[in-house]
Amino acid sequence: METAKKSLPPEAYRELAPGEKYTPLVPAEKLIPEVTTRSVLWGLFMALFFTFSMAYLGLKVGTVPEAAIPIAILAVGLGYTYSRKNTILENVIIQSIGAASGALVAGAIFTIPALFIIGLPIDIFKIFLSTFLGGCLGILFLIPLRRYFCAEQHGKLPFPEATATTEILVSGEGGGDQAKPLILGVIISGIYEFLAIGVRLWNEVITFRFLPFMDRLAEKSRMVLKIDALSAFLGLGYVIGLRYNAIIVAGGLLSHFGFIPVIWFLGQHFTEAIYPGKIPIAQMSEVQIFTTYVRYIGIGAIFMAGVLGIIKSLPIMARAFSLGFKEILKGKQHSTETIRTDRDLKMSTIIIGLLVTAVAIFFYFLWISNLKYALIGVVICLVLSFLFTTVAATAIAIVGTNPVSGMTLITLILSSVILIGAGLS
Repeated sequence: METAKKSLPPEAYRELAPGEKYTPLVPAEKLIPEVTTRSVLWGLFMALFFTFSMAYLGLKVGTVPEAAIPIAILAVGLGYTYSRKNTILENVIIQSIGAASGALVAGAIFTIPALFIIGLPIDIFKIFLSTFLGGCLGILFLIPLRRYFCAEQHGKLPFPEATATTEILVSGEGGGDQAKPLILGVIISGIYEFLAIGVRLWNEVITFRFLPFMDRLAEKSRMVLKIDALSAFLGLGYVIGLRYNAIIVAGGLLSHFGFIPVIWFLGQHFTEAIYPGKIPIAQMSEVQIFTTYVRYIGIGAIFMAGVLGIIKSLPIMARAFSLGFKEILKGKQHSTETIRTDRDLKMSTIIIGLLVTAVAIFFYFLWISNLKYALIGVVICLVLSFLFTTVAATAIAIVGTNPVSGMTLITLILSSVILIGAGLS
């Protein structure tokens, strides 16, 4: 009789030894319900519900948290309302469909409001079509990277949110005893967040300006030490581990004790605003200096990390696309040999999908402009989608969040420069 207590094996958290293979919680040879009517419908409902909530939160605070963890908790709870409890794979489907809401919302809220602000005519169908085609490109470009990120980098990248989500789903499989720490953590963090943010008994961002010398530093050099004392950051730090925590802290210290004071020191004597700032640096607070100048340095660092990730993953992607062309030539001869846990969409399907999507994007641009800009637009979309798919995957693998706003800014800047250079006015 199978015990009710389940947990991930130790090798799920570490690098595999040479020749060692990882056996997942649900082995490849075990067939249990996965893509069912129940899982798909609940996934769509979660996507609808969290799209509204994430859009509101994103427009209010300027960032979109990932929805995977709360959806995983809800999926586990919903399973107990049925006579046949959800399998862990059904919960994965619910979570995967529902969590797409965050990516969809993030891609829209950072661009669509600009159309209203500028006063451009709004065409809902065009907005839907551009969002849909962009999503298709991202999915199709990501599939060949799965092997690199999930198999080749097993144990090397922390995948903080995916790890936390998996722990939730596994706890749900194990029953009440294993779910108790999760429920207790949710209750404690919920009470803490309510008191800090809802009731405002204390400030969720702790600064040290109450110390006289720190206050003098802030006034003279805009050097401010602050800590986001939210339970979400504490949980994230616990999940991603010491190494990546150290990297994030080092980046924060470099930004606030390095870049901000240097920019303030060099720019305080200028009487006019320095682009992209709207006011002189001498009139800026440390927060304004960070959001106006330092943030772009971080975006550039993420972009460069993504480029380096692309270079490192080129052999894997080359093998994947090589297999794709072989599949086109060989047809379905070897399709039955692939085990369940290693089964992707056929590379031939991916390549055909990319071609169809590229043609659709071309006709979309042709519809709203002319042949010249349609060709340029297709090339920009394909190149930047490929680059930023890897950037986003790398960022999610390391810190658990997708830098959509930064990638949107870079895309807008690069696209504008290229199109203006091509003669667009």
